[in-house]
Amino acid sequence: MAKRRYKPPISYRLREIPTKQVKVWKDAQARKLDREGITELAKSIRNEGLQNPPMVQKESKNSYLLMSGQRRLAALKRIGAKKIPVLLLTQNTKYDLENAKAASVIENLHRNKMNTKDMTQACVFLAESVGKAKAAQSLGISQQTLRKYLGFAAVPDRLKQYVPKELSRDDITKLYQIIPSLSKAARIAEKIIPLDQKLRKKYLQILTKSPKSSHLKILKKAKAGLLQQKVTVELNKTNAKKLQRMAARNDIEIAEMADRIMSDYLKKRR
Repeated sequence: MAKRRYKPPISYRLREIPTKQVKVWKDAQARKLDREGITELAKSIRNEGLQNPPMVQKESKNSYLLMSGQRRLAALKRIGAKKIPVLLLTQNTKYDLENAKAASVIENLHRNKMNTKDMTQACVFLAESVGKAKAAQSLGISQQTLRKYLGFAAVPDRLKQYVPKELSRDDITKLYQIIPSLSKAARIAEKIIPLDQKLRKKYLQILTKSPKSSHLKILKKAKAGLLQQKVTVELNKTNAKKLQRMAARNDIEIAEMADRIMSDYLKKRR
């Protein structure tokens, strides 16, 4: 049986360092900090003191990487603090660079409300840094939810090869979100390539609801869903003008007005 590698608990010591020596990665910032929130936090720190110092780890002689506390750091800068207290990670519990960035992103995600764009950027960064499984686990979301945030970035290269000649980015992204099995998604991709755009869209809609159904069954439902019966009615000049006036009064297209009239008529004839 393989021995598990011992991972020491996080340990740190309280230090005071120059504010300008704390480094925040631009690519690791999970969201833009709201000005009002920082102002309120700055007032709180000025009146009550800093209750929970930011956590950092040493990068070089005069440089420290911010692990958590981006808002607190911004608030301390706002009140003009030249030196700030920090929790400095010890050598045996410090992160490697990529995991450090991931930890910083995760900390910000859990502390702040994220809009969809920021959450997507954070998910892409974490998936590239620590892998999709660990990224989903760290964020407390399912891998399916992670794939939705990642969008086309989450699609494996084997499926990306269909874009743009045979399938669109949206088609292949939606397919992979529905069918996470690469081999199965590839088989379905081959089958829907010959379909026209409308039929393909309907196919994917049905596949979303019934991912375990057979290709033929889904295709049959998709074709039935697109089946429309068009009836051409020739109106005389008087009735055509009347229909046009009715459509104008209801602020709708003439074809829609005609459809309403026909539908109402057929309901009464049942």
